[in-house]
Amino acid sequence: MPTVAPAHEFDVQTLLRALTHRVHSDLVSSIDAVSAAVLRTDNPAVKVALAGVIELLEQHAGVHRVLAMPDRDGLIDAAESVRKLALGLSRSSLEPIGIRLALSADSLPLEAERCWRLALAVHELVTNAARHAHFESRDGAIKIKLSLAGTIVNCIVADNGSRSERLRPGRGLQMVSDLAHSLGGRIEYGFGPQFSSFLVVFPLRAREHRANRIVASRRLRNARQTAPPRVRPRPARAPTVAVPDGLRSDVPATTEAALEPT
Repeated sequence: MPTVAPAHEFDVQTLLRALTHRVHSDLVSSIDAVSAAVLRTDNPAVKVALAGVIELLEQHAGVHRVLAMPDRDGLIDAAESVRKLALGLSRSSLEPIGIRLALSADSLPLEAERCWRLALAVHELVTNAARHAHFESRDGAIKIKLSLAGTIVNCIVADNGSRSERLRPGRGLQMVSDLAHSLGGRIEYGFGPQFSSFLVVFPLRAREHRANRIVASRRLRNARQTAPPRVRPRPARAPTVAVPDGLRSDVPATTEAALEPT
């Protein structure tokens, strides 16, 4: 017998799609209203200022599209989704206040709804950093680092600001924690005088694991094809010392590592 989703699940999805449609309509109406004002004015300075408002609204609309609830079941590249989100956030919210946003991510196929939940968590962490971190005299910087260690997804959002007053989890952090829990994972975070970092970690599902194995295999094959020919080394005369396997690390363990320039 096919499984049928509970009625309340359909109700929640309907409400979310209705809310998404309403926000999208409001943004489109705002852009149309400002565009009409551009046509009515003859002042060049006003035209330039209103054109900037239109661009800003369009960037917010782009962020909204990335965060819209998916309407299909399939696999989505989480790296590409987060990249679009980061670009929209940078242009709409961060660049105007002098905060630089950097992203490091490799292709990472996830189920559409789980990719959406991850994007919601990243959006909340980035906007919280911009709103609450104190950069003082430093240039503000936020780094998103999305990686895969075996079957575990690690998403780090780190900044070079301080927020000692936020050691107690607030509403935004609780929402991120709930999103991480819905992915079968958790959130870890830490604060310091000149940094704050958040790690969302969760396991892949079987379908996602298979897709990521294919991606990793293709990446390795492409790397071998583009690598320069190897030169056979001369035999070493001095004995070599083996390095213990336990010294290898796949996941960055510090905020400094997460904030390294890419």
